[in-house]
Amino acid sequence: MLCINARAQIQGFSGLPIDSGCDGCHAQYMESMFRNTEYSVSAVAERLNSATAVDVHDAFGQCLDVPRWISAMASHLPFADDEAVGSAVFSAAEPLTSAEIERALLVHPRIGERPDGDDAHAAHARGEQSGVDGARRGIRRQLREGNVAYEKRFGHVFLIRAAGRDASEILAALGDRLGNDPDTEIRIVERELREIAVLRIARVLNND
Repeated sequence: MLCINARAQIQGFSGLPIDSGCDGCHAQYMESMFRNTEYSVSAVAERLNSATAVDVHDAFGQCLDVPRWISAMASHLPFADDEAVGSAVFSAAEPLTSAEIERALLVHPRIGERPDGDDAHAAHARGEQSGVDGARRGIRRQLREGNVAYEKRFGHVFLIRAAGRDASEILAALGDRLGNDPDTEIRIVERELREIAVLRIARVLNND
């Protein structure tokens, strides 16, 4: 059963956060958000089922650059429907290993430092971080300082699904997560990677 905050989010009331400790609630919320935005008009399952193996591998690789996850996603083909794609994103190759997470993080820039490259990962990051672009100077400075503190504590970049969040929300999450222990934080990073992946799939296919 979804917690009351997740139900409110799914129904369109944006002021309440989901219960981050409720995995079932979180997964269902993300799948619903995916269905109700780009996902619902993109025929994701149909397009994946009709794509070549090379194109499928490339599409999944742009979403989450972990070979075991890519293979696990491909093993689900053909997908019954779009909802099955969203469910697979969250369950495939679960849990990711620390080494796999570190690999995946290599293509993600610091929050607030948009990449200049012309590869697919850089293009995705620029779009996803657009909510940070207009942030006040003070918030951008705090994000830079928070990024450094986070990297010193955990040894990797701070990752969060930036799409749909503004700079203040991201900064608040960064502050909260600095208090986590490494084992808790690595699982949160995995969750964020999967959130990013589920929102990228439709965009990747729509750009074909």
